[in-house]
Amino acid sequence: MNIEAQIQQDIAHALSDLYQFVPETPVALQPTRKEFEGSYTLVVFPYTRLSKLGPEQTAEAIGNHLLAHSQVVSAFQVVKGFLNVSIKPDLWMQLLFSMGQEAHFGQWPANGKKVMVEYSSPNTNKPLHLGHLRNNFLGYSVAQILAAAGYEVQKVNLVNDRGIHICKSMWAYQQFGVGETPESAGIKGDHLVGKYYVLFDKEYKKQIEQLVAEGMTEEEAKKKASAIVQAQEMLIKWEQNDPAVRALWEKMNGWVLSGFQASYQTMGVDFDHYYYESNTYLLGKDIVEEGLQKGVFFKKDDGSVWIDLSAEGMDQKLVLRSDGTSVYITQDMGTAELKYSDFPFDQSVYVVGNEQDYHFKVLFAILEKLGRPYAKGMYHLSYGMVDLPSGKMKSREGTVVDADDLMQEMFDTAEATSRELGKLDDFDSQEARKLYQMLGMGALKYFLLKVDPKKRMLFNPQESIEFQGNTGPFIQYTHARIASLLRKAEQMQLSAWQGESVALHPIEQELIYQISQYPAKVQEAAQSYAPSLLANYVFDLAKEYNRYYAEVSIFNELDPLTLRYRLALCKQVAEVIKKAMALLGIEVPERM
Repeated sequence: MNIEAQIQQDIAHALSDLYQFVPETPVALQPTRKEFEGSYTLVVFPYTRLSKLGPEQTAEAIGNHLLAHSQVVSAFQVVKGFLNVSIKPDLWMQLLFSMGQEAHFGQWPANGKKVMVEYSSPNTNKPLHLGHLRNNFLGYSVAQILAAAGYEVQKVNLVNDRGIHICKSMWAYQQFGVGETPESAGIKGDHLVGKYYVLFDKEYKKQIEQLVAEGMTEEEAKKKASAIVQAQEMLIKWEQNDPAVRALWEKMNGWVLSGFQASYQTMGVDFDHYYYESNTYLLGKDIVEEGLQKGVFFKKDDGSVWIDLSAEGMDQKLVLRSDGTSVYITQDMGTAELKYSDFPFDQSVYVVGNEQDYHFKVLFAILEKLGRPYAKGMYHLSYGMVDLPSGKMKSREGTVVDADDLMQEMFDTAEATSRELGKLDDFDSQEARKLYQMLGMGALKYFLLKVDPKKRMLFNPQESIEFQGNTGPFIQYTHARIASLLRKAEQMQLSAWQGESVALHPIEQELIYQISQYPAKVQEAAQSYAPSLLANYVFDLAKEYNRYYAEVSIFNELDPLTLRYRLALCKQVAEVIKKAMALLGIEVPERM
């Protein structure tokens, strides 16, 4: 049953009867603020033009009509221009029981729409870092939420596996590390290749200093240093399919991709399809030719091809160099076309940091001008950078916060915190290790997802692992607490509550209301591409449950029917916590 929809319908009848006004859409209701009586609040100011009365009199009239005609409203309260509506206690019982009977509560039926979510998109010259963690957690969670909201979702990863940055690592490996392998070095392949990327930068800087000392300007030295010259030559050979260069590229890329796969497994993220820049970088040239014929693009005297987006508030943008080679936007046009042919989407979401905001504005504008049917459905989920208390990161200088190291640090911190609080006294070592990983990863994911994606954020590892406050472990611990109650109830062999009426505690009404909002919150998070909405919803639910646990007796309750009802309420809270956290990519423990 949907109490909110019924109240909206009853208010629509009141407006029709009282003022001969039929709303075209459901009237907007808000949750009643906790300091007032009631569950739902109607803002009546928009309807005073119909009543020709003040807000209080208008609210009073609508409230009296609801009392006389509604099957769900038990009382109302007028606070200035706000009508607070209370619900009949039995209906809360019915609502809780019906939610408990719904096996897929919160999962919306298929809506027939397809969404592609592209995230991760790493470079194969270094390991994943802290920024990649926010990207992967955000992309995976958005995909899970969209699937729960009824969309058919495909998760894709466009791997940037070619270009000068890749050749830098390859050049350094040839100079300083031939023969070394991940096995011989005892480190993951992505870390090994990242080591050579850092070595390239050190050697390059040394060469620049030497050339400047010999009389060159710094700008000249940057272009003439043998390290960069040879790396650029290597890129040309790669594009010419030079066998030796291609063999080295395949070997080192294989190491990195294997390392990425291990990191993804630890993160708990996956993909339905991979695209590789080495396969897509030549795409888009046909689209440029088409755009020239349509007059969307124009050629300059040097033969380069451009688009003028000044009418859209942007500038002129190069889409093909004078020598006929692609730029990033060319490739992205071609890749968008390829993705659409593989999976004809209604929406395509790019999870990419906000430093690429302008790039995606240009890309989407070009595709619209070209008349692509999918252009309107493209969306850049732009997110802010993540900082640590120690400051910014630079991967080429080796100061990047490595994702694997940070995840391990989170597991170690979870272990230390759990031991300190004495939460693992009866766990064997394997169970304990699994719990450390669950808590550490839950803390990390929740901390990065609870913030609006658009905001730059400061990640504090120690704060994220706390068992109190707005943290993953607090919510995980709440689930474990409820699971412990339910195990005790199972041992007592109590029969299940069947929806019978009992006296309702005010906090119970608030809990049932919050649970009932879960499906709507899934839709809201899906429409906004914002896991933060769901993260903060589940925190509020866990917080309210802990208030309930502190104030209302469960097993000391003498009335057997009330006890069974309260256990059913606890069970429904636990199920919603588990489902909501799963959409964030977070597991919850059954015991702690």
